[in-house]
Amino acid sequence: MVRVIYPDLLGADRGRDILVAHLPSACDHGLSFCRAVYHTTPRGDVVPVTGGLDAGLPDVSVRPDLSTLQALPWEPGVAWCLGDTFDPATGEPAPESPRALLRRVLGRVEECGGGDLTPIVGPELEYFLCDADPAAPSGWSVYGGATGNVYSAGRRGDPDGHLLRTLRSLDGLGIGVIAGNHEFDGGQFEINLGHSDALDAADRAFRFKAAVKETARREGRLATFMAKPFNGLGGSGFHLHVSLVDGAGRNVFEDPEASDGLSATARHAIAGLLRHAPALSALLNPTVNSYKRFGPDTLAPWLIDWGLDNRSAMLRVPPERGEGTRIELRLGDASGNPYLVVAGTVAALLLGIRDKAEPPAPLEGYGYQEDSAPRLPGTLGAALDALEADEALTGLLGEAFTDAFLTYKRNEIERFQQHVTEWEFTEYAFLI
Repeated sequence: MVRVIYPDLLGADRGRDILVAHLPSACDHGLSFCRAVYHTTPRGDVVPVTGGLDAGLPDVSVRPDLSTLQALPWEPGVAWCLGDTFDPATGEPAPESPRALLRRVLGRVEECGGGDLTPIVGPELEYFLCDADPAAPSGWSVYGGATGNVYSAGRRGDPDGHLLRTLRSLDGLGIGVIAGNHEFDGGQFEINLGHSDALDAADRAFRFKAAVKETARREGRLATFMAKPFNGLGGSGFHLHVSLVDGAGRNVFEDPEASDGLSATARHAIAGLLRHAPALSALLNPTVNSYKRFGPDTLAPWLIDWGLDNRSAMLRVPPERGEGTRIELRLGDASGNPYLVVAGTVAALLLGIRDKAEPPAPLEGYGYQEDSAPRLPGTLGAALDALEADEALTGLLGEAFTDAFLTYKRNEIERFQQHVTEWEFTEYAFLI
């Protein structure tokens, strides 16, 4: 069997299992899916995005990308590969396709002043592991819930050895897994992936998330990349380490003559990310829940700032120089679609390079003083408004994708606003 998967707008994997004998036909003709899969909510409702319901729910065609074919270590006799989504009427990439969007942004590198530069990306993702718990309101509670095991390994914070099993399974996928550890909160883990060119990095991060969730299901558990799944605990981040190399493979962010070791190109890239951060929030923090992760003293971003080896800043420049010179964008949370996260980040830094933008002075000290820098959007609605208003960024992302994304996400806000939460009942029902 071959499992062909592709990302929807949320970054969830959609797909189909194919008998190997029928794989040549799938490669020649594609696999038909309803285009409205891109407009379908996590609960199965279809959002009225242009080109879906209004057009009679037409097809998209998904063609396997056999260059990504890889056996599944946990599923004997099954391999999986990524698929690319096309409009069968035009032969063009489907406008909502996240993988096509990233390719389109990367195709604009030269005209944005990037010349022969190649973005290099290292993804860094956190997640919570949960055990089934019928007594919990959600039906799930934190696995191995002991606190204080920050940056630890072994059974102290992982009594059932989940991390070791997961690392071994992921190593067999060839997605560049390096290491992992218990993160800040109980039941929270981080697994590091190596760096590579932007499209490959997004492919690997997408398959990483799908694989972690699948291996957790095999244990009867839930692995969630939700931004902030529990009250009283922190959130899960999706940090990107980004650099640019030229045609000779030289890191162009480095300048040994500069006092901070950063080149003018690096400064322009930093300024681009700061300038477009409000709009980027919509792509890197894409859910209503995302904004419950933000705030003072959370080690998640709150202000639009940058610093030299300062983890309280939205954008951190790690201390390595030479070929290790890079930017760490700490804005994203783990719920982000890897393709949209990488595409938005690359687009913003390219715009900074094109405009030769200059950043303000780097943050000194602890970065949660409200008057020290502009604030990031505090809600999904505010972030979507910022994205819609950022014509330079949406010009790179494309009108069709932007319209579909805004429509889909604003519908999410409408549905949330109509839903009565447990907090509201507890807050109001007994007194009012």
